[in-house]
Amino acid sequence: MAELSLRAVQKLTCKKRDAWWTVFLVDPMATRLLMVVARFRFITPDGVTWAALFVGLASAGFFLKGDTTSLVVGALLYHFSFVLDCIDGKLARLKGNGSVFGGWLDYVFDRIRVLACALALMGGQYLRTDDPRFLLAAIGVVFLDMLRYLDALQIYKMRQSMRAKLERTAAERAAAERAERDARGEGRLVFMEDLLRDNPATSVEILRAEAEAPVVDLHEQFRDQFPWYTRVRRAMLRTRIRPHLFSGIEFQMFVFIVGPLLGRILWTTAASAAMLLAFELFIMYKFWLSTRDFNRVVRDMTATPSAAAPDPAADWSEAASVPAWTTPGVPLAAGIPGQARHGVEDRFPSREERLGFPYHEQYQQYDPYEQYEHHEQYQDHTSYAPYEQPSEPAHASWFEPYGDPHPDPYAQPPSPQYPEYPTRPHAQPQPWADGGFAR
Repeated sequence: MAELSLRAVQKLTCKKRDAWWTVFLVDPMATRLLMVVARFRFITPDGVTWAALFVGLASAGFFLKGDTTSLVVGALLYHFSFVLDCIDGKLARLKGNGSVFGGWLDYVFDRIRVLACALALMGGQYLRTDDPRFLLAAIGVVFLDMLRYLDALQIYKMRQSMRAKLERTAAERAAAERAERDARGEGRLVFMEDLLRDNPATSVEILRAEAEAPVVDLHEQFRDQFPWYTRVRRAMLRTRIRPHLFSGIEFQMFVFIVGPLLGRILWTTAASAAMLLAFELFIMYKFWLSTRDFNRVVRDMTATPSAAAPDPAADWSEAASVPAWTTPGVPLAAGIPGQARHGVEDRFPSREERLGFPYHEQYQQYDPYEQYEHHEQYQDHTSYAPYEQPSEPAHASWFEPYGDPHPDPYAQPPSPQYPEYPTRPHAQPQPWADGGFAR
């Protein structure tokens, strides 16, 4: 690693966004130590993690003594322990030898170090002063540290779950509309938070316009309610400082470093706890607004698209070439079932069925009483009296729909769906109400 400069190591190992304590007070020392540590092959990220734990336990031992000198030494050791805790991740990123077990080990050792230092610091002060408030402070420090990291992990997990569901819904919708959309990249989603992370100085409108895929913004309501947040965030990211100004890192540093150095442990703990709770509530509110944006996006993506209207310029004869009637159980059109499956009904489809004409559109039902609508009714309302009938015998078609005095020997049997309308092979297509033709 001797050929790498300090700026190159910082660019390779430092995060794009980090806590202000880490940016100003840890990274300058950690990157310089990293250039020395990286030269030795036997030093691994897991080894640095173990070293950070031992140094943290040593600082807890000094905190337990409780005198002023021990508090100062314990604070300095805790800060050095945190520097080593940052070096293990930077070393893993620089050499590319990180592991899942190493990440778990780093997280568990951090919690052990905080627990040991909190009990030692507050317990040492309780033994010196017999003030029970230090015991409550110890419980509060452990509780808030656990709350912060558990809440952060759970929010991260829920955000990943929301993103996975949105991507899955987008892919399913793209496949349902057209299979080749995935090949063109239309089923892919881009999240605004990723675009802002990679381009912190670019506005949201420009990123949305330049995106090559649909952009999902899960922080739209938050930015609408707090328009100043975007400007502050952009200004802070120029120095790699994240807008979450008081997180778990700052809370630990104020309790275990600032408080012992100033000799005001209770007041520093109370002030840092209030700041941590305020920022946590702000993050929870932001996450709640993100869930509302998530529900809105899912509702818009899962909405059923409206059916397309029939094309009036389409040639109705083209429907005869559609072989849908050859597949059993496949519907021909809306309301027109296809050929029945074997064993249900063995027959050949009629020409109307092959063309997909709705039966109620083929013929107008004949009203046998239409010719007598002007005849007067009997005035006697006490008894039933039908309309006056003509003297000549009525034609059969007046009373039977589509009766034919000369039946066609080649006519198809009535349809099982519409038994009152016998099919006619010579039927012509009838226009729809909107000018199109039935298919």
